Amino acid sequence: MANEDRIIAVYMMANRKNGALYTGVTSNLVGRIWQHREGIFRGFTQKHGCKTLVWYEVHEWVEGAIAREKSLKSYRRQNKINLIEAKNPHWKDLWFEITG
Repeated sequence: MANEDRIIAVYMMANRKNGALYTGVTSNLVGRIWQHREGIFRGFTQKHGCKTLVWYEVHEWVEGAIAREKSLKSYRRQNKINLIEAKNPHWKDLWFEITG
């Protein structure tokens, strides 16, 4: 079922250009990225300081987003960097794009 109130997305967080990368999936992109930025949860993103949203892809269905996330997690690092740089060559923080 589609969720009209939230953005379903696969996303990548980074701590700096060509730095640590985290790939995730969420049914609430704005809320989840805020949690990463604030360091709410212990884990990889908090430990490595991944607070910058550098790539995301919106999906209509959660199932499709989960499948895409699993696929991306199997990618080589360079392929993930290529995806980021195709959409966001300067690795700018896309937080402001998703929050208006």
